[in-house]
Amino acid sequence: MFWRWSILLSLLPVLSLADAAPAGATGATCERSSPRHTVALIELYTSEGCSSCPPADRWLSMLPSRFGPDQLVPLSLHVDYWDYIGWRDPFAQRQFTERQRRLASLAGSGTVYTPEVFAGMRELRAWRDGAVLGRRVQEINSKPARADITLAMRAEGGGLLHAEVRFTLPAAMPARAELQGVLVVFEDKRVSEVSRGENRGVTLVHDHVVRHWSEPVALSVEAGTKTLRQQLKLGNDWNRSKLGLAAFVQDLRTGEVLQAVSLPACLPAA
Repeated sequence: MFWRWSILLSLLPVLSLADAAPAGATGATCERSSPRHTVALIELYTSEGCSSCPPADRWLSMLPSRFGPDQLVPLSLHVDYWDYIGWRDPFAQRQFTERQRRLASLAGSGTVYTPEVFAGMRELRAWRDGAVLGRRVQEINSKPARADITLAMRAEGGGLLHAEVRFTLPAAMPARAELQGVLVVFEDKRVSEVSRGENRGVTLVHDHVVRHWSEPVALSVEAGTKTLRQQLKLGNDWNRSKLGLAAFVQDLRTGEVLQAVSLPACLPAA
């Protein structure tokens, strides 16, 4: 994992499994569970250094007005390969570039670009076409859930955020599956005044910006339910009232998302 933004976010002794203190031990807790059908994970790969990306950023911001949280989970992942042209994207992480390349490889492509959209880990080139997007989301939603996910978060003093996710797999899961669970922290309404590069002089507004992406947790039917808990210390520029959680289960063998869920911002401002 890359820690270029570790000044903004530091992980206290973080990853633990089910022997950690339960969520809700102190402070008010928000919680949400995945539905019985599969929710579409929408990943937008974007960059503040890319002049063609702002329309895609606005497109992603509008998705929740068209689709409910039980239909899709939108995430904005900022890549770092445009930083060299004059503007260093403050939200870019190398691991997002690496994930984009992996997804492109699964799609049989050796090329990555921005903006690029994946739905359920499958490339969606015609994402601008509302009908195409709607059919893809409907296709994913029509599948029964193949994993159960429960998210919870709470805030405490000192700028701490406690995040928890529980992953449970059905007993009928194929033995050859190579499954992982991932926990994501995203932030809405991020504003950037770009002073250099292709978007010089432009004010950019981002939603669903991924600020933290956990190390994947290996999942299996034999291991039963796995719970990932992380305690994050937020930097001064974070707005905790705009923070949300997302989690998903992916099969690295097939390149498919088995389930996804999001917990939108529900914490009070500090």
